Amino acid sequence: MSNEGTSKFTKWREKYGVLVIALSCLLSAITSWGKSWILTGILVLGVLVFGTIGIFDIKNARAEEK
Repeated sequence: MSNEGTSKFTKWREKYGVLVIALSCLLSAITSWGKSWILTGILVLGVLVFGTIGIFDIKNARAEEK
């Protein structure tokens, strides 16, 4: 039972983990908007980079399923 749960979680994390990081960067950027432009710029850059990586990870995972 624990192997199946861990396996599902591991597969989910491999597929969607980077998008969760991108979402957290986005929420942090919205929260800190205007307070520190350097931090906001880094977080927006993180959204772009991690979001792009996440999209390509999902595309690759779907291609492997077929």
